[in-house]
Amino acid sequence: MSGSAGRWAGRWIEEWDPEDERFWEEGGGKQVARRNLVFSVLSEHIGFSIWSLWSVMVLFMGPEYGVDPAGKFFLVAMPTLVGGVMRVPYTFAVAKFGGRNWTIVSALLLLIPTITAAFVMKPGASYTTLMVVAALTGVGGGNFASSMTNINAFYPLREKGWALGLNAGGGNIGVPAIQLIGLLVIGTAGAAHPRIVLAVYIPLVVLAATLAALYMDNLAPVRNDTGAALAAAKDAHTWIMSVLYVGTFGSFIGYSFAFGLVLQNQFGRTPLQAADLTFIGPLLGSLVRPVGGRLADRFGGARITLWNFLAMAAATGVVIVASRQKSLALFLVGFIALFVLTGVGNGSAYKMIPGIFRRKAEADGLTGEAADAYGRRLSGAAMGLIGAVGALGGVAINLAFRESFLNASSGTPAFFSFLGYYALCYVLTWAVYLRRPVGAPVTAGEAAPAGAAAYAEV
Repeated sequence: MSGSAGRWAGRWIEEWDPEDERFWEEGGGKQVARRNLVFSVLSEHIGFSIWSLWSVMVLFMGPEYGVDPAGKFFLVAMPTLVGGVMRVPYTFAVAKFGGRNWTIVSALLLLIPTITAAFVMKPGASYTTLMVVAALTGVGGGNFASSMTNINAFYPLREKGWALGLNAGGGNIGVPAIQLIGLLVIGTAGAAHPRIVLAVYIPLVVLAATLAALYMDNLAPVRNDTGAALAAAKDAHTWIMSVLYVGTFGSFIGYSFAFGLVLQNQFGRTPLQAADLTFIGPLLGSLVRPVGGRLADRFGGARITLWNFLAMAAATGVVIVASRQKSLALFLVGFIALFVLTGVGNGSAYKMIPGIFRRKAEADGLTGEAADAYGRRLSGAAMGLIGAVGALGGVAINLAFRESFLNASSGTPAFFSFLGYYALCYVLTWAVYLRRPVGAPVTAGEAAPAGAAAYAEV
């Protein structure tokens, strides 16, 4: 590792070839990648917590705040919207400034929404002010894109499913973590003390930035590549995977932000009763995400994603029945199953991305390191776009709930729309990545048309 003129100061690794098994196993590559993964997870974890801050703050907002249920759904949608947009520049910041350097900066940026929330979170604050401060927490959503792009560069293709799943899952746990802290505060100090939650997270933000500075590395071979960004944006697979990722991650983050409000408005739960249950689904969905990645490594991401969407549709059916019967117990079973399945789908869908572009390289006649380099180049660029669109799915979910409760005083119409979307994702996954055309070779990938059985193993 060495510094270099013209770069930001920091720990730079000049050569990095994780696909070389000797370098990976004997040259210290695995150890360096794992160290960076650990501290990437920590920073992303805090980022997710701050991003989902307002899913907790709304539980503290009693009648004295003067915000109705529809206003609260819009309030929690705003960070999702900003976070989705921020994922695009955050993706390219890694190559511009270095993964370690940007992790430090992106962690410190989390101080802005936490400190401002501490000032405005009190009765009498205008709705506009609350919306602006909620929007600031969107920087936490950007952390995911830079973290995933960075870790994608550290790991070989054969281990990306597990590594990316672990990185994302550890980050996702930031959602139930802050919800648990909110529960603890409401249960002990009461719903009038939201600033205690912020007092917990401000020092954690500083800690994450400090540890990133001490233990993470920048990869010199990772460069911003405008051509790769444009190529990824023009590639149909980027947008197909974006649609699928809306169904998995968009569902996870949208449900995470909305779950407490749905429980309060559809089943009459108090803030404490809602907080007692809100964290369970996001926690399980986060923990299972690496499992989705590992299953995808073993059986193929497309296969796992396909069956996962079928299971999500079934779980949504359970939620619809429970909503109509007003059965909280059945509703929780179905909704928590949905969270778990979003986690599995998150892991399997993200595993597909580098595999798809690696397979495209092979279809274009590239082999060996050339194919690996092509796959890393385009998949890194595509991840930012896919992650951004996926996060915007969370906005759609909260807006769907808002309209559903405004017009029907129930979330049931929204769940019907989600059911239709999962059916669309199932068909799309099968048609693009698993369908074998008539006359196609038996072995996947042997001159099979791109976008059909050639991608069955991705």
